Amino acid sequence: MKKLIILLFAVLAINPVVFGQRSPITVKQSVTRHGPEKGCLLIIGGNVGSQRDIWDKFTALAGGKEKAVVVVVTTAGGDSAAYDQKGVEEVKRQTGIRNVTLFHTNDLKEANSEKFIAPLQKATAVYFQGGRQWRIADSYLNTLSHQAFIDVLNRGGVIAGSSAGASILGSFLWRGDTKGAQLLVGDHTQGLGFLKSSAIDQHLLVRNRQFDLVNFIRSAPDFIGIGLDEATAVLVQGDSLQVLGRSVAAIYDYQTIISSENKHVVNGSEDFTASSGPFFFLRAGQKYDLSKRQVVKEERVTTAAAGKL
Repeated sequence: MKKLIILLFAVLAINPVVFGQRSPITVKQSVTRHGPEKGCLLIIGGNVGSQRDIWDKFTALAGGKEKAVVVVVTTAGGDSAAYDQKGVEEVKRQTGIRNVTLFHTNDLKEANSEKFIAPLQKATAVYFQGGRQWRIADSYLNTLSHQAFIDVLNRGGVIAGSSAGASILGSFLWRGDTKGAQLLVGDHTQGLGFLKSSAIDQHLLVRNRQFDLVNFIRSAPDFIGIGLDEATAVLVQGDSLQVLGRSVAAIYDYQTIISSENKHVVNGSEDFTASSGPFFFLRAGQKYDLSKRQVVKEERVTTAAAGKL
């Protein structure tokens, strides 16, 4: 598996021609390790429902109810999603945003059309719906649409995705095989790469997937793995990550995986920001530094200090 992964990364890094055409994507050296330099990502583990902190954060980052311009990418849902307005109506209902547009194609030629990407050129937010992530890759990877998504971030906007729409935001397309999501490394391996050097999993605890990313990160030390339970999200701004929602996010870091130290217990006491296992969980409100690969420890308010508040 390690040789396969290294080969895939090497091919994608040096080959400027993808799917028989020259990619319009310009890759520049980044000042961030994983997160976007501008704008932010809201990565959701699926079945977001009416989770208010997630929707409220999306609304605020998009510019507020009155000013937000949202594009909902329905491609992961298959051909029928080209006409299905359920996702658009759900975003409107949950956020109160009025200006919401459906965005769908399975045609690379259309995805490379200036006319087709016009809605993205005014967008303050993009929301990728769930389904199968390989369909998004087949439709948009290394096209003008892909560059237009990046431009939303560069203008300070937000790109969000839930379930398959979360996994596609990473650079390595986890569960991207056309034969089924049970195949972790499959026939589609390149994501849209908004979260650099990453692999993203979803429906984590509900589907008992919490150990699936361990061996991948063990074989790809420069990558960060993020697993998200349902109705749970991570907000990524630069290299700062914060958890929202009702459950937990799992972080998969190479040093955590290979370390034999008992880091969860320090001086005989439990450290709730550390782990002795191959991954660790973060709950809502907790933060993680993607550059330093460290949990940002919360300041504890003493009883004396609290009395002065």
